[in-house]
Amino acid sequence: MVKLTFGSRAAEAAPRNTTSSSSFQVSEDIMPIAELKAHLSEVVRGLEKRRPLVITLNGKPAAVMMSPKEYDRIAYRERVVAKINEGLRDLAEGRTYSHEEVGKMLDARFRITPMRAALTPKTPKKKSR
Repeated sequence: MVKLTFGSRAAEAAPRNTTSSSSFQVSEDIMPIAELKAHLSEVVRGLEKRRPLVITLNGKPAAVMMSPKEYDRIAYRERVVAKINEGLRDLAEGRTYSHEEVGKMLDARFRITPMRAALTPKTPKKKSR
C-alpha cells in the first residue's frame, strides 16, 4: 500500500495533524497527476485522514482533491462569511429595523396574540343557581 506522505522520510515518522488548520506541506500535499493515476484508489480512501491534496499537471497546480466532509466545511464557512458581510453592508447602508419595528412586522405577518393571552387556559364559567 502506498504511504500518503509523497515525500520525505521525516514526514512518514511524524504523526500528522489532519485538520485543515494545519500548515501546507509541499512534500505531502502536492502530487503529480501521473502519480495520482497510479495510486488513485489509495489516495481516495485516505482523503478523510488528510489535508486537501494539490494535483499538478506539467508542474503547475491543476486541481485540489479533498474529502466531502472538508469540502462541506469550507462551503459552509463561505456561506456564513457571505451572510455576515451582507449584514454588515445592510448596516452600513442604513437598511436596519428597530426592535419595535420588527415586533410589529412579526405581529402583522403572523397575527401573534399577546403571549399571556395565548398561554392562559380558558375555563368555562360556572352557572349560578
